[in-house]
Amino acid sequence: MKLKDILAISGMPGLYKVVAQAKNGVIVESLIDKKRFPAFSSHKISSLEDIIVYTSGDDTPLKDIFKSISEKHNGGPSIDTKIEDKKIRAYFEEVLPTFDKERVYTSDIKKLINWYNLLQKNNLLIFEDEKPVEEVKEEKKEKAEGKTAKEKKAPKAETAEKKAAPKKKAPKKED
Repeated sequence: MKLKDILAISGMPGLYKVVAQAKNGVIVESLIDKKRFPAFSSHKISSLEDIIVYTSGDDTPLKDIFKSISEKHNGGPSIDTKIEDKKIRAYFEEVLPTFDKERVYTSDIKKLINWYNLLQKNNLLIFEDEKPVEEVKEEKKEKAEGKTAKEKKAPKAETAEKKAAPKKKAPKKED
């Protein structure tokens, strides 16, 4: 899941996917109605990758919370956010038991659940299993060895002959 390409824009509902880079902002597409528009630097834009939730210990990134919700619902949609506040907080405590109950408001929890449901509806929740650092290093070594083993193609014979042949000069005309 590439949360860096999914944006939340303050004052606007829903989430937005980055489509293109402009000289003074980015072009985004709404995940709700698929409309595109430019988001300028004057908008308060947050990438979902940068958002964390306060906990009693280390703060938890949004990716981990989405993964926990997905595991709880087997990849399906989450609960509806139009239920009582106490039920929403109880649900979120099941998902993230260590969240800071004083600094995380119910409106924040509703927003996170709505974001999860929107991403799930648009099939953007793809969790990549992180590989240990050793496996990543081994894969890089294998790729490097594979590149040195490949042989370069020989240049075509026709082009080599054309370059080697001198240019023919036209005979001079005598008047």
